[in-house]
Amino acid sequence: MSQYIIETAQLGLRELTADDFEAWHKILSDPETMQHYPKPFDEEKTKGWIDWNLDNYQKYGFGLWAVILKETGQFVGDCGITMQNIHGDGVLYPEIGYHISKDFQRRGFASQAAKACLQYAFEHTENDEIFSYQKWTNIASRKTAEKMGMSFREEYQDEKNTKTSVYSITRLEYYDQSSHPKKHIIPVF
Repeated sequence: MSQYIIETAQLGLRELTADDFEAWHKILSDPETMQHYPKPFDEEKTKGWIDWNLDNYQKYGFGLWAVILKETGQFVGDCGITMQNIHGDGVLYPEIGYHISKDFQRRGFASQAAKACLQYAFEHTENDEIFSYQKWTNIASRKTAEKMGMSFREEYQDEKNTKTSVYSITRLEYYDQSSHPKKHIIPVF
């Protein structure tokens, strides 16, 4: 039986654990990898990130999962679904997020993992729209959202990112553009 929640041809996604701290901190503390964040993470923030995801697994049944290169077993980043307050209005939206180590970027791992998480979201949750949001200058993340089939929805001003770009895809849009059989589609009258 596989240890992975999601598998692609090259990647396995599994829950983060406290044992991932060292490998994960190396990624989150790297200024280049974290260039679109206010600053790289210190050890306390990295531990908090793992704890937040452990809590998400309990609360929602999903979170950001460790992305493992199956061929070597290397920890290359995270990808998964989290509930985010995108607009700062107190409403939580399901969002696919990802962070890939600079050593493994530009190999298609983020989009491969993100597409698998999108499929998982529509097959295992009742959410009818899945989002991806990022600092407006994060072109690579915007392209990953587009590779998932998401469309640009809006940009808004915020204190954290100066300006945030929001992409999303609805369940109907996803199944209309994919070869997956339609699941959980409720007609709207």
